[in-house]
Order: sequence, then structure tokens, then C-alpha cells
Amino acid sequence: MSVLKNKLDTKQQIKWIVILIAVLAVIEVINFVSGRTLNHLGNIPRYVPGLIGIFLGPFIHGSLQHFFSNIIPLAIFTYLMLQYGLRRYLLVSLWIILLSGILVWLFGRSASHVGASGVIYGYFGYLVLAGFLSKSIKLLLISLLVAFFYGGLIFGVMPSGPFVSWESHLFGFMAGLIAAKLWAKPIR
Repeated sequence: MSVLKNKLDTKQQIKWIVILIAVLAVIEVINFVSGRTLNHLGNIPRYVPGLIGIFLGPFIHGSLQHFFSNIIPLAIFTYLMLQYGLRRYLLVSLWIILLSGILVWLFGRSASHVGASGVIYGYFGYLVLAGFLSKSIKLLLISLLVAFFYGGLIFGVMPSGPFVSWESHLFGFMAGLIAAKLWAKPIR
């Protein structure tokens, strides 16, 4: 696929963001109308049928407020991640979903962990570190801006409310940092 090898222009990047938000919105409408029956498909730690939640959990939200609180940072971070190219975006996204999901399944509290916040924290970790490692001025500026405007996210990796999956935040952030170390090669 040649689209994976080429950088996307702004119009194409926005198209990817709109598609992502549309998919999440359709899932949210189905979950809302069905009385949140999709929530049982979340990541349920140490419960073998809950393994499906490693893949599905990031696409399901526990409430409308949860959904809307994730959409804007997800859209912004997706746009910034796409500055590294579509291939890198897809690779890092899959890595964050898998690694953070497995770690939540192994070590998380017994609950149904749902929501895109683990992915958002993964993107946050990646974006903060990858710009420094890339040695690109543009990507370094992205790292600095993300750290400045979203640095407060770091407090979300600590235990907080009973219905907040701080484990997803922590493991997502760690997965993003590891992804940056693995794949944020200097741009030529």
C-alpha cells in the first residue's frame, strides 16, 4: 500500500480523524441505545473471556461524558501522531492497544476497563519523547507543545476515582514511551 509509505497531507489527516471519530461515535450510539450492554466487552483483568477487551475496550465508553472527554484529546493527538506518517501512526497505535491492554489484563483492578484514554496516554507518552529522539525541529516542537499543554495528564497515571482506569492511563503512557524508544528514529 503506497499510502502507508507516504506522508499524508492535512486533508488526508483530517479524513483519518473524522473516520476514527465516526467509528467511535457509532459504537457509542449503539452502546447508549442498548443500555451500555457493550461495556461487558471491556478489558476484564484475569478473566479469560475478558481478553477480547484488550482489542475492544478502547473503542467502548462507559458514559456520554466519558466519550466526550476522550474525543477532543484523541483527535488532537491523532493529528499530531499522523505527523510521523500513517505507517508509524498505525504501528504505534496497535502497539499501545496491545501492550497496555495486556498489562491491564494482567495487573489491573477487577473491573471492565473501557475507553480510549489508555490510547490517549500512550500517544501522550510517545509524542513527548519521540520528538526529542527524532532530532527533527518540527517533531521536537510538537513534543514541547504537548508537554506544555497536556503535561497535567501525568497526574492521571496515579490512582484516583473508583471508576477511572488509572491502570490504562499508566500502562498506555508506558507503552507510548517504549514505542518512542523503539521507533522514533531520526528523520532524514
